[in-house]
Amino acid sequence: QVQLVESGGGSVEVGGSLRLSCTASRYTVSTSCMAWFRQTPGKQREGVAARSGIYRYYANSVEGRFTISQDNTLTLYLQMNSLKPEDTAVYYCAAARTCASTNWRSLGVYNSWGQGTQVTVSS
Repeated sequence: QVQLVESGGGSVEVGGSLRLSCTASRYTVSTSCMAWFRQTPGKQREGVAARSGIYRYYANSVEGRFTISQDNTLTLYLQMNSLKPEDTAVYYCAAARTCASTNWRSLGVYNSWGQGTQVTVSS
């Protein structure tokens, strides 16, 4: 199983920006799709964004504010701009062999998860 480690979380004021990073212990076919999820206490973990090849998928709530990318070192990023209090959550990196527009939000698609990093947006 691939180990994923997130970093870059923290506290920021409304309207601010943060960039999350996720590194994998190794890159294989099991990491062909990588995604960001988030979770707040008492709520189900929800998909934020995913990347599979040339495709990018975003939740409606973050479209236009968040950008998912992956650089030459294969580190996965989530650039978060114009942050809102409702973006406060623990953010998780996840990896899967494959994902598509129809299933990238499904938790069962992913076989590896990071430990999470806290993002807090205060007004």
